[in-house]
Amino acid sequence: MRNVNFIIGFLIVLLAGCRKDDQVPVYPPETDEYVLHVPAGFPYPDIPMDNVLTKSRVALGRRLFYDPALSADSTRSCGSCHAAYLAFSDSTAVSLGIENRPGSRNSPSLSNVAYQKKLLREGGVPTLEMQILVPIQEHNEFDFNILLVAERLQKMPEYVVLAEKAYGRAPDAFVITRAIAAFERTLLSGDSPYDQYAFQGKSSVLSADEKRGLALFQGGRLNCSTCHAGFLFTNQDFTNNGLYENYPDSGRISLTGLEIDRAVFKVPSLRNVALTAPYMHNGSLPTLESVIDHYQTGGKPHPNKSNLLKPFSMNAQERADLLAFLRSLTDQTFITNPEFRN
Repeated sequence: MRNVNFIIGFLIVLLAGCRKDDQVPVYPPETDEYVLHVPAGFPYPDIPMDNVLTKSRVALGRRLFYDPALSADSTRSCGSCHAAYLAFSDSTAVSLGIENRPGSRNSPSLSNVAYQKKLLREGGVPTLEMQILVPIQEHNEFDFNILLVAERLQKMPEYVVLAEKAYGRAPDAFVITRAIAAFERTLLSGDSPYDQYAFQGKSSVLSADEKRGLALFQGGRLNCSTCHAGFLFTNQDFTNNGLYENYPDSGRISLTGLEIDRAVFKVPSLRNVALTAPYMHNGSLPTLESVIDHYQTGGKPHPNKSNLLKPFSMNAQERADLLAFLRSLTDQTFITNPEFRN
């Protein structure tokens, strides 16, 4: 039912929000140009032609991101479940929506979401603009409708002015989804101690234990970097990691209908991972230590469990080194950046 509602909602946006010239690239006047500061070692992210970044669009998106007016009872915002100081994740197993309704999955970090190719845990949404619709229409999140959100915002004079400046039109569904996506594309995190060591030439930044932990992470015995690969520390693939023998959440099969996708979920990024506890798709593992404990066992048997998962052992020093490396992925500049705050 969730996917059906989502598709219907998106079709409404297409019918109500798009115009013939929406796909024509519109470049901002020089005074409104937004300069995206891409971290060293990162490629420039793909930006849709109809949503070129400008200062006014990002500013509008940030305001909307933190505005509870997007929820039916005006109590919850995007920022309610994606806190800046937690690398835009949450500290609970599942976040609470309006009327304290519990969500169904753990809130992922939004750091570097501009590079994510398939969004949500089952990968069913291809763009940030489309993803905005999901929490708005979900019963246990905002329990609202994008057209009703637009109707509400059009009664707020400040939003009418900001939308006209940013997109040359009223704050409709097109503007709301594009503006929030524009803000989220600025949430780039690439200045952790690891980044300074790997991409900025500061060889002395990582301690000896962090460097040993990096070697363990990249080595074949633990096999971490096969799935948590590249500058994002995720291959953006989908896998079963043996968390359970029987999963209450059916995972990607709800999207594809294929048995090979049962209990399969997207591999998360490990950037800022020390800040994003609890872990797993359902927030069932409370600490990084418990995550390591899980992977050391090789995971529980499941027909779709990845064949990359094998039991391994570590001594106390190796365990401490691996944890030290994972904590070196924390980007303090990112979580304290005033441009990202409410």
